[in-house]
Amino acid sequence: MKFCKKYEEYMQGQQKQLPGVGIKKLKKIMKKCSGDCRSRKGLNEAIGVRTCSDQCPVCDGSFFPSLLNGMTAVVGCFNERAQNLLKLHLASGFRKSFFWFKGKLRGKQTALVQEGKDLVIYALINAIAIRKILKKYDKIHYSKQGQLFKSRAQSMHIEILQSPWLCELMAFHINLRESKNKSMKKPPAFFHTCSLTFKDDKPSLTCEPFDSIKLDIDLTCSICLDTVFDPVCLTCGHIFCYMCACSSASVTIVDGVKAANSNAKCPLCRVGGVYQGAVHLEELNILLGRSCKGYWEQRLQIERVERVKQIKEHWESQCRAFVGV
Repeated sequence: MKFCKKYEEYMQGQQKQLPGVGIKKLKKIMKKCSGDCRSRKGLNEAIGVRTCSDQCPVCDGSFFPSLLNGMTAVVGCFNERAQNLLKLHLASGFRKSFFWFKGKLRGKQTALVQEGKDLVIYALINAIAIRKILKKYDKIHYSKQGQLFKSRAQSMHIEILQSPWLCELMAFHINLRESKNKSMKKPPAFFHTCSLTFKDDKPSLTCEPFDSIKLDIDLTCSICLDTVFDPVCLTCGHIFCYMCACSSASVTIVDGVKAANSNAKCPLCRVGGVYQGAVHLEELNILLGRSCKGYWEQRLQIERVERVKQIKEHWESQCRAFVGV
Protein backbone atom coordinates (compact mmCIF):
# COMPACT_ATOMS: atom_id res chain seq x y z
CA MET A 1 0.00 0.00 0.00
CA LYS A 2 1.34 3.43 -0.98
CA PHE A 3 2.11 5.91 1.79
CA CYS A 4 -0.48 8.42 0.57
CA LYS A 5 -3.26 5.85 1.02
CA LYS A 6 -1.91 4.79 4.43
CA TYR A 7 -1.75 8.43 5.52
CA GLU A 8 -5.33 9.13 4.42
CA GLU A 9 -6.59 5.99 6.21
CA TYR A 10 -4.72 7.00 9.37
CA MET A 11 -6.15 10.53 9.37
CA GLN A 12 -9.70 9.29 8.69
CA GLY A 13 -9.36 6.66 11.45
CA GLN A 14 -8.74 9.23 14.19
CA GLN A 15 -11.57 9.52 16.73
CA LYS A 16 -11.01 13.26 16.99
CA GLN A 17 -10.83 15.18 13.74
CA LEU A 18 -7.24 16.39 13.46
CA PRO A 19 -5.71 18.74 10.89
CA GLY A 20 -3.34 17.21 8.35
CA VAL A 21 -0.99 18.42 5.62
CA GLY A 22 -3.50 17.51 2.89
CA ILE A 23 -1.19 15.17 1.00
CA LYS A 24 -3.94 14.12 -1.45
CA LYS A 25 -4.69 17.74 -2.40
CA LEU A 26 -0.97 18.50 -2.80
CA LYS A 27 -0.49 15.51 -5.09
CA LYS A 28 -3.38 16.73 -7.28
CA ILE A 29 -1.71 20.14 -7.58
CA MET A 30 1.55 18.51 -8.64
CA LYS A 31 -0.25 16.21 -11.08
CA LYS A 32 -1.80 19.25 -12.73
CA CYS A 33 1.63 20.84 -12.91
CA SER A 34 3.64 17.77 -14.01
CA GLY A 35 2.33 17.83 -17.62
CA ASP A 36 3.50 21.41 -18.01
CA CYS A 37 6.83 20.51 -16.42
CA ARG A 38 7.38 17.64 -18.84
CA SER A 39 6.69 19.88 -21.82
CA ARG A 40 9.04 22.52 -20.39
CA LYS A 41 11.65 19.83 -19.80
CA GLY A 42 11.45 18.75 -23.46
CA LEU A 43 11.80 22.34 -24.60
CA ASN A 44 14.72 22.96 -22.22
CA GLU A 45 16.54 19.82 -23.40
CA ALA A 46 16.04 20.88 -26.99
CA ILE A 47 17.81 24.16 -26.29
CA GLY A 48 20.46 22.56 -24.08
CA VAL A 49 19.01 23.29 -20.61
CA ARG A 50 18.53 20.21 -18.40
CA THR A 51 16.25 21.50 -15.66
CA CYS A 52 13.10 23.55 -15.63
CA SER A 53 12.84 26.95 -14.01
CA ASP A 54 12.75 27.07 -10.21
CA GLN A 55 9.79 29.44 -10.50
CA CYS A 56 6.60 27.45 -11.08
CA PRO A 57 3.45 29.61 -11.29
CA VAL A 58 1.14 26.68 -10.50
CA CYS A 59 3.04 25.44 -7.43
CA ASP A 60 4.19 28.83 -6.18
CA GLY A 61 0.59 30.01 -6.20
CA SER A 62 -1.07 26.97 -4.61
CA PHE A 63 1.28 24.15 -3.58
CA PHE A 64 3.54 25.92 -1.08
CA PRO A 65 0.80 28.13 0.47
CA SER A 66 -1.41 25.04 0.93
CA LEU A 67 1.47 23.05 2.49
CA LEU A 68 2.37 25.98 4.73
CA ASN A 69 -1.21 26.22 6.03
CA GLY A 70 -1.30 22.46 6.66
CA MET A 71 2.01 22.45 8.53
CA THR A 72 0.96 25.42 10.67
CA ALA A 73 -2.33 23.73 11.59
CA VAL A 74 -0.62 20.41 12.42
CA VAL A 75 2.04 22.00 14.64
CA GLY A 76 -0.52 24.23 16.39
CA CYS A 77 -2.83 21.28 17.13
CA PHE A 78 0.02 19.05 18.29
CA ASN A 79 1.54 21.68 20.58
CA GLU A 80 -1.80 22.57 22.17
CA ARG A 81 -2.85 18.97 22.84
CA ALA A 82 0.59 17.93 24.12
CA GLN A 83 0.72 20.94 26.44
CA ASN A 84 -2.71 20.13 27.89
CA LEU A 85 -1.81 16.47 28.40
CA LEU A 86 1.46 17.26 30.19
CA LYS A 87 -0.30 19.89 32.32
CA LEU A 88 -2.53 17.11 33.66
CA HIS A 89 0.39 14.73 34.26
CA LEU A 90 2.55 17.32 36.05
CA ALA A 91 -0.29 18.70 38.16
CA SER A 92 0.41 18.73 41.91
CA GLY A 93 -1.07 20.14 45.11
CA PHE A 94 -4.23 22.20 44.69
CA ARG A 95 -4.19 21.91 40.89
CA LYS A 96 -4.06 18.11 41.06
CA SER A 97 -6.99 18.10 43.51
CA PHE A 98 -8.88 20.49 41.25
CA PHE A 99 -8.36 18.27 38.18
CA TRP A 100 -9.33 15.19 40.18
CA PHE A 101 -12.53 16.92 41.34
CA LYS A 102 -13.38 17.82 37.74
CA GLY A 103 -12.90 14.16 36.80
CA LYS A 104 -9.90 14.68 34.52
CA LEU A 105 -7.54 12.47 36.54
CA ARG A 106 -9.86 9.83 37.99
CA GLY A 107 -8.88 6.51 36.41
CA LYS A 108 -7.38 8.27 33.42
CA GLN A 109 -3.72 7.23 33.70
CA THR A 110 -4.12 4.73 30.87
CA ALA A 111 -5.97 7.31 28.78
CA LEU A 112 -3.12 9.82 29.25
CA VAL A 113 -0.62 7.19 28.13
CA GLN A 114 -2.67 6.35 25.04
CA GLU A 115 -3.14 10.00 24.11
CA GLY A 116 0.60 10.62 24.50
CA LYS A 117 1.33 7.69 22.19
CA ASP A 118 -1.23 8.90 19.65
CA LEU A 119 0.25 12.41 19.66
CA VAL A 120 3.80 11.18 19.02
CA ILE A 121 2.60 8.98 16.12
CA TYR A 122 0.52 11.91 14.78
CA ALA A 123 3.62 14.12 14.79
CA LEU A 124 5.89 11.54 13.17
CA ILE A 125 3.47 10.42 10.44
CA ASN A 126 2.91 14.05 9.43
CA ALA A 127 6.69 14.62 9.43
CA ILE A 128 7.08 11.66 7.05
CA ALA A 129 4.24 12.99 4.84
CA ILE A 130 5.91 16.41 4.58
CA ARG A 131 9.30 14.87 3.80
CA LYS A 132 7.84 12.65 1.06
CA ILE A 133 5.74 15.35 -0.62
CA LEU A 134 8.69 17.78 -0.75
CA LYS A 135 10.94 15.06 -2.16
CA LYS A 136 8.33 14.36 -4.87
CA TYR A 137 8.09 18.08 -5.62
CA ASP A 138 11.83 18.29 -6.27
CA LYS A 139 11.71 15.15 -8.42
CA ILE A 140 8.92 16.52 -10.62
CA HIS A 141 10.41 20.00 -10.93
CA TYR A 142 14.08 18.98 -11.18
CA SER A 143 14.84 21.54 -8.49
CA LYS A 144 15.79 21.96 -4.84
CA GLN A 145 12.90 24.25 -3.95
CA GLY A 146 11.35 21.56 -1.75
CA GLN A 147 14.45 21.34 0.43
CA LEU A 148 14.69 25.14 0.54
CA PHE A 149 11.07 25.30 1.69
CA LYS A 150 11.86 22.80 4.47
CA SER A 151 14.72 25.03 5.67
CA ARG A 152 12.40 28.04 5.53
CA ALA A 153 9.79 26.16 7.56
CA GLN A 154 12.42 25.43 10.23
CA SER A 155 13.29 29.13 10.47
CA MET A 156 9.55 29.88 10.84
CA HIS A 157 9.33 27.32 13.69
CA ILE A 158 6.63 25.20 12.00
CA GLU A 159 8.77 22.07 11.61
CA ILE A 160 7.00 19.56 13.86
CA LEU A 161 10.17 17.61 14.71
CA GLN A 162 11.54 20.83 16.25
CA SER A 163 8.63 21.12 18.68
CA PRO A 164 9.75 21.08 22.34
CA TRP A 165 6.53 19.25 23.18
CA LEU A 166 7.69 16.25 21.15
CA CYS A 167 10.78 16.01 23.36
CA GLU A 168 8.58 16.40 26.45
CA LEU A 169 6.24 13.60 25.33
CA MET A 170 9.18 11.25 24.82
CA ALA A 171 10.46 12.05 28.33
CA PHE A 172 6.87 11.64 29.62
CA HIS A 173 6.72 8.07 28.27
CA ILE A 174 10.08 7.14 29.79
CA ASN A 175 9.14 8.66 33.16
CA LEU A 176 5.90 6.67 33.25
CA ARG A 177 7.70 3.49 32.25
CA GLU A 178 10.25 3.92 35.05
CA SER A 179 7.78 5.10 37.67
CA LYS A 180 6.57 2.80 40.43
CA ASN A 181 2.93 3.38 39.63
CA LYS A 182 1.20 0.11 40.49
CA SER A 183 -1.80 0.90 38.33
CA MET A 184 0.29 0.29 35.21
CA LYS A 185 1.07 -3.40 35.49
CA LYS A 186 2.40 -3.69 31.96
CA PRO A 187 3.50 -0.58 30.05
CA PRO A 188 2.48 -0.42 26.37
CA ALA A 189 4.98 -1.72 23.81
CA PHE A 190 5.32 1.82 22.44
CA PHE A 191 7.18 2.80 25.63
CA HIS A 192 10.09 0.63 24.60
CA THR A 193 10.70 2.66 21.43
CA CYS A 194 11.62 5.71 23.56
CA SER A 195 14.82 5.64 25.59
CA LEU A 196 17.48 7.78 27.25
CA THR A 197 20.89 6.60 26.07
CA PHE A 198 24.44 7.56 27.03
CA LYS A 199 27.44 7.47 24.70
CA ASP A 200 30.78 8.61 26.18
CA ASP A 201 28.74 10.04 29.09
CA LYS A 202 26.79 12.23 26.64
CA PRO A 203 23.00 11.70 26.90
CA SER A 204 20.50 11.65 24.07
CA LEU A 205 16.78 10.99 23.81
CA THR A 206 15.87 8.47 21.09
CA CYS A 207 12.61 7.22 19.64
CA GLU A 208 12.16 4.81 16.73
CA PRO A 209 8.46 3.95 16.32
CA PHE A 210 8.78 3.32 12.56
CA ASP A 211 11.51 1.77 10.43
CA SER A 212 11.64 4.85 8.21
CA ILE A 213 12.20 7.45 10.92
CA LYS A 214 14.33 7.76 14.04
CA LEU A 215 14.48 10.70 16.43
CA ASP A 216 17.75 11.35 18.21
CA ILE A 217 17.80 14.47 20.42
CA ASP A 218 21.18 15.51 21.80
CA LEU A 219 20.96 16.54 25.47
CA THR A 220 24.37 18.19 25.73
CA CYS A 221 24.29 21.96 26.23
CA SER A 222 26.39 23.55 23.48
CA ILE A 223 27.32 26.44 25.81
CA CYS A 224 28.69 24.67 28.90
CA LEU A 225 29.31 21.39 26.98
CA ASP A 226 27.69 19.38 29.79
CA THR A 227 24.40 17.53 30.22
CA VAL A 228 21.58 20.08 30.10
CA PHE A 229 20.50 21.10 33.61
CA ASP A 230 17.06 22.62 34.21
CA PRO A 231 16.60 22.40 30.40
CA VAL A 232 14.86 24.97 28.27
CA CYS A 233 14.06 24.64 24.57
CA LEU A 234 14.14 27.70 22.31
CA THR A 235 11.66 28.00 19.45
CA CYS A 236 14.37 26.98 16.97
CA GLY A 237 14.41 23.55 18.66
CA HIS A 238 17.79 23.78 20.41
CA ILE A 239 18.02 22.82 24.08
CA PHE A 240 20.21 24.56 26.68
CA CYS A 241 20.61 24.75 30.44
CA TYR A 242 18.30 27.48 31.77
CA MET A 243 21.14 29.56 33.21
CA CYS A 244 23.22 29.12 30.04
CA ALA A 245 20.27 30.33 27.96
CA CYS A 246 19.85 33.37 30.25
CA SER A 247 23.55 34.12 29.97
CA SER A 248 23.54 33.86 26.16
CA ALA A 249 20.52 36.21 26.01
CA SER A 250 22.21 38.68 28.40
CA VAL A 251 19.41 38.49 31.00
CA THR A 252 19.44 37.45 34.65
CA ILE A 253 17.52 34.50 36.05
CA VAL A 254 15.40 37.03 37.96
CA ASP A 255 14.16 38.54 34.69
CA GLY A 256 13.94 35.12 33.02
CA VAL A 257 14.86 33.92 29.56
CA LYS A 258 11.64 35.27 28.02
CA ALA A 259 12.74 38.80 28.91
CA ALA A 260 15.49 38.57 26.27
CA ASN A 261 15.69 41.17 23.52
CA SER A 262 13.57 40.22 20.49
CA ASN A 263 16.71 40.38 18.34
CA ALA A 264 18.68 37.99 20.58
CA LYS A 265 19.94 34.99 18.59
CA CYS A 266 20.28 31.31 19.37
CA PRO A 267 23.98 30.70 20.16
CA LEU A 268 23.93 27.57 17.99
CA CYS A 269 21.96 28.32 14.80
CA ARG A 270 22.07 32.15 15.08
CA VAL A 271 18.33 32.51 14.41
CA GLY A 272 16.81 35.59 16.07
CA GLY A 273 13.63 35.96 18.13
CA VAL A 274 13.79 32.47 19.66
CA TYR A 275 13.72 33.31 23.38
CA GLN A 276 10.21 34.71 23.85
CA GLY A 277 8.56 31.36 23.08
CA ALA A 278 11.06 29.24 25.04
CA VAL A 279 9.64 26.21 26.85
CA HIS A 280 10.86 24.88 30.19
CA LEU A 281 11.19 21.08 29.72
CA GLU A 282 9.84 19.82 33.04
CA GLU A 283 9.39 16.15 32.05
CA LEU A 284 12.94 16.05 30.68
CA ASN A 285 14.18 17.73 33.86
CA ILE A 286 12.57 14.96 35.96
CA LEU A 287 14.01 12.25 33.70
CA LEU A 288 17.59 13.58 33.80
CA GLY A 289 17.35 14.18 37.56
CA ARG A 290 16.48 10.50 38.05
CA SER A 291 19.08 9.20 35.60
CA CYS A 292 22.08 11.38 36.58
CA LYS A 293 21.68 11.72 40.35
CA GLY A 294 25.33 12.42 41.21
CA TYR A 295 25.76 15.00 38.47
CA TRP A 296 22.37 16.53 39.28
CA GLU A 297 23.24 17.07 42.96
CA GLN A 298 26.56 18.64 42.02
CA ARG A 299 25.02 21.03 39.48
CA LEU A 300 22.19 21.86 41.91
CA GLN A 301 24.68 23.09 44.52
CA ILE A 302 26.68 25.11 41.98
CA GLU A 303 23.58 26.71 40.45
CA ARG A 304 22.03 27.47 43.86
CA VAL A 305 25.07 29.60 44.73
CA GLU A 306 24.91 31.41 41.36
CA ARG A 307 21.16 32.01 41.63
CA VAL A 308 21.47 33.45 45.16
CA LYS A 309 24.29 35.71 43.91
CA GLN A 310 22.23 37.02 40.97
CA ILE A 311 19.14 37.58 43.12
CA LYS A 312 21.21 39.47 45.70
CA GLU A 313 22.78 41.67 42.98
CA HIS A 314 19.34 42.32 41.49
CA TRP A 315 17.79 43.52 44.74
CA GLU A 316 20.84 45.60 45.59
CA SER A 317 20.55 47.39 42.24
CA GLN A 318 16.80 47.89 42.84
CA CYS A 319 17.44 49.38 46.25
CA ARG A 320 20.11 51.74 44.88
CA ALA A 321 17.75 52.86 42.13
CA PHE A 322 14.97 53.42 44.71
CA VAL A 323 17.09 55.68 46.95
CA GLY A 324 18.63 57.43 43.93
CA VAL A 325 22.20 56.29 44.48
